[in-house]
Amino acid sequence: MDLRRIALLENIRHEGKEWNVLAPRYGVTNPAPPWKTSLIAMCECLAASGALPTLERRRSEDDLAQSVYSEVSSAPERELLALVHTMLNTGLVAEADIAARMRTVRLRLEAA
Repeated sequence: MDLRRIALLENIRHEGKEWNVLAPRYGVTNPAPPWKTSLIAMCECLAASGALPTLERRRSEDDLAQSVYSEVSSAPERELLALVHTMLNTGLVAEADIAARMRTVRLRLEAA
């Protein structure tokens, strides 16, 4: 497992957009972020397809959570960062593709 920091994920990590900070700002009382279900489904699909077996993903997540993302206070965000980090390391997704998708989502949110 490559534990080197990834610039894109470092920027995300330092944006201060953890669910436990955002939810109260918008009056949301659900402790789970709305994207948590999608995250779980993505992990299940990656495991079922054989692209990223569950044990491999969990080991990677544990390693990354203890080192690279140890100061991320919220578990769902730490899990998400670790998954994307692992997907980038294994070549399942390219950093440019993640950055482009983030720009698209951000533009959509800002337009609303």
